[in-house]
Amino acid sequence: MSMGSPTEASAAAPATEETTRLIAAEKVNGTSVYNRQGEHLGTIEDVMLDKVSGKVAYAVLGFGGFLGIGERYHPLPWSVLRYDTRMGGYVVDLDRDRLEGAPTFAANEEVDWNDRIWGQRVSDYYGTAPWWHIPPAA
Repeated sequence: MSMGSPTEASAAAPATEETTRLIAAEKVNGTSVYNRQGEHLGTIEDVMLDKVSGKVAYAVLGFGGFLGIGERYHPLPWSVLRYDTRMGGYVVDLDRDRLEGAPTFAANEEVDWNDRIWGQRVSDYYGTAPWWHIPPAA
């Protein structure tokens, strides 16, 4: 059975599988995020990737609001998320109060993802290195 070229395979079926180390972005979107106490904080709405290095810069967490009204989006540095197979979602070491004070934006607000000062503010808030300073994984 021929697998065809990578171009043929990707044209026929996009990468939607999941392994112990890899996951398709479409499967990350919609994944629940919990704090260490098991409280549901929100869901991953999107991921922001560096087009050059391939590093995940942020997971955009939808948090707050009711039925989408008043919801805010929190760019979480990817490094603060840990996948927990028992929870079936990501776990962060944050409580609601800490998350409510984090840098956010609304659906109708523009974010300048290229603004390194804003990105540094996000990283500083969560106590992480900015994504552009994180060395590639070995």
